[in-house]
Amino acid sequence: MDIFAFPPIAAILDLAYGALTGLSAFLEPFTGTAAAASAVILVTLLVRALLIPVGISQAKAEQTRARLAPKLRVLQKRHKKNPERLQRETMQLYKDENTSPLAGCLPVLAQAPVVGILYTLFLRTEIAGHSNDLLTHDLFGAPLGTSLVHMLTTGPFSLPTLAVYAALIAIMIVVAEITRRVFRPVAVDDSPMSSPTILRMMSALHYLTAVFAVFVPLAAGLYLTVTVTWTLVQRVVLRRRYPLPHPA
Repeated sequence: MDIFAFPPIAAILDLAYGALTGLSAFLEPFTGTAAAASAVILVTLLVRALLIPVGISQAKAEQTRARLAPKLRVLQKRHKKNPERLQRETMQLYKDENTSPLAGCLPVLAQAPVVGILYTLFLRTEIAGHSNDLLTHDLFGAPLGTSLVHMLTTGPFSLPTLAVYAALIAIMIVVAEITRRVFRPVAVDDSPMSSPTILRMMSALHYLTAVFAVFVPLAAGLYLTVTVTWTLVQRVVLRRRYPLPHPA
């Protein structure tokens, strides 16, 4: 059974296809053969602009969690022999402050449907029963519907595809490194989440987007590159607006 043939899903894909092809046609006089890629970038910027309020809420939540760090340390020491009581008291503290330890995940979750739609639009040869014209578009000679892994394992080999992916992955790695250095997590004494192993794992997560990008069509990889760059710039701006308290 083809889940994408299910009428509601097919209708959503067809609507997204029509919007993206229409935007590509509008941009073609200005961007030429990169019209579809330009449309993906414009959609990315629009989605991120709509998520600015979410980013502000995330920055406020991060500021609150940093302010709560001393209280969390007290709870860690007070209930270190009673994990259930510690978890209950910790969640109550977050509840009293009207925040959540998972508040930072919301922007990622909000963008997941957009990435999923782009992935599907540049993967399927047919959308809602008609041919997919988006697969004929490219960026500097690299087809928007081809992933790096597919090109390297299945072929045909394309130097433009390799070059474009190399540029995008390089950008994502640089952004991840800057993010890792600038936005280090606030450590809480005696907390399992502050152990060297956990902190190294959290640092490695910054590079996960670059790894994920090699498996998705170039259009989705382009979306990921733009969105991680936007995220870094937005976090720098919001950190100035909502600075973290200096540790005592």
